Amino acid sequence: MARNFGLDTPRQTRRSLRPNYDPETFGRLSESFARFLGTARFLVYMTIFVLSWVLWNFVAPRDLRFDDYPFIFLTLILSLQASYAAPLILLAQNRQADRDRIQLNEDRARNERSIADAEYLTREIAALRISLGEVTTRDFLRGELSDLAKQVAIELSRDSQSDTK
Repeated sequence: MARNFGLDTPRQTRRSLRPNYDPETFGRLSESFARFLGTARFLVYMTIFVLSWVLWNFVAPRDLRFDDYPFIFLTLILSLQASYAAPLILLAQNRQADRDRIQLNEDRARNERSIADAEYLTREIAALRISLGEVTTRDFLRGELSDLAKQVAIELSRDSQSDTK
């Protein structure tokens, strides 16, 4: 019986010889390792390790020494440590660059929203100022009523003068 697989049917997982690992966990591990490599504590530990190695291989009895003078085994260990440290540090830097890029985009979007809000508020304040310029104030109304009262008084005095004639 043949099974029909459509685009809506997920594939079955295949077995693979490649190991499965969580990239996020590996990234966090590399960041913590890179953070440790950048501390004074690491430098002190490494200095103590190298000095102990060199002193042991100079001072110890000949049959207990395991790495004589050119210290080839020490060089190999330090090279191995450096060959693993460099890619882990680069991975940590790439993750930090990704976080910085995301933060920059969020900051840019927040700034654009702030600018748009400020422009909107500026337009609203300008509209309110224009509207307030068209609104009658108490002093303006008193002045107009006073002028009208004077005109009415003048007209009444004219009418009363014309009636007396």
